[in-house]
Amino acid sequence: MYILGIESSCDETAASVVQDGHVVLSNVISSQIKLHAAYGGVIPELAAREHLKNVYPVVEAALREAGKSVEELDGMAVTSHPGLIPALLVGNAYAKGLSAAAGLPIVGVNHFQGHLYAAFLEHPEALDAPENYPILGVVVSGGHTALVLLQEDGRAQIVGTTLDDAAGEALDKAAKILNLGYPGGPIIDRLAKLGDERKYDFPRGLVGAAGKPVPAEHKYDVSFSGVKTALLYQVRERTLSDSELNDIVASYQAAVMGVLVTKAIMAAHDCGAKLVCLCGGVACNSYLRAQMQAACERRGMKLLLTPPKYCTDNAAMIAGLGYHYHKFNFHSGVDMPVSARLPQDLGIFPLARKAKI
Repeated sequence: MYILGIESSCDETAASVVQDGHVVLSNVISSQIKLHAAYGGVIPELAAREHLKNVYPVVEAALREAGKSVEELDGMAVTSHPGLIPALLVGNAYAKGLSAAAGLPIVGVNHFQGHLYAAFLEHPEALDAPENYPILGVVVSGGHTALVLLQEDGRAQIVGTTLDDAAGEALDKAAKILNLGYPGGPIIDRLAKLGDERKYDFPRGLVGAAGKPVPAEHKYDVSFSGVKTALLYQVRERTLSDSELNDIVASYQAAVMGVLVTKAIMAAHDCGAKLVCLCGGVACNSYLRAQMQAACERRGMKLLLTPPKYCTDNAAMIAGLGYHYHKFNFHSGVDMPVSARLPQDLGIFPLARKAKI
């Protein structure tokens, strides 16, 4: 089954053709990073205009790269939530129009679940192994930071989330404070390799490090407001040398990633997770990948790291997940709405071993 996926939830216009949920025949992405860099973040209306300009050539490029025509497709999948409404509307309008013109069934895909699916794109066998359940998904990106427990019957439950900024946002804001440019994640990852992470003791929220017990309801939650404020106070009215900057960046990164690893391992242990998967744009961070690997090895836990090419926003994860909905004949209509928010109830994750929609 050949599925065309379209992704336009933020600032990447992407299209992909995926066969049977895991054979990626094409994965085309048009990024708007340079366009939004001057503003230090994504401007929704500007992103929508770029999506409008790029969606047709990106889809055509994905079909050409896959060696498929629209007539050879079996269905379509498009990100319908969550995301920036103006951006989502462009991708959805194009997908619905193409679906109607070609007579193809269409399904709206949850972008957050798409990131979780991306970890299994190259390892579909991991979802068929009963010994892997429950699975703890660590979804860390510019828009989301959450711990998701996936059961064998498809039930997906968020057991921990951020109380303020997502991890990617915490990196972007740190880069803005330090005048490093946008997006902050890749720059911080690079500079941190040159610094000493033990030089500065940045706070780690909600881990009980300050002697204050963590409320039970926030046991697996994270917070990055404190570490951002500490960074601001550390550097204001200071002229930093290159070595000082590198040390600060390394220490800040260690604090942010340390909290993520601590919470993930704690949740995995308490929930009896047999497999941990790391996904989302921040999962590209080399320090986070290494620390999560080391922590899982110490605990005897299996870890699945999403390949970097599928960590950031892409349409392969949308098409791949969409395949499983089409397999169950679960389709959306042309009246399918878009939504900015992630629903509290993730419902059924159709990739789980015994899931039935």
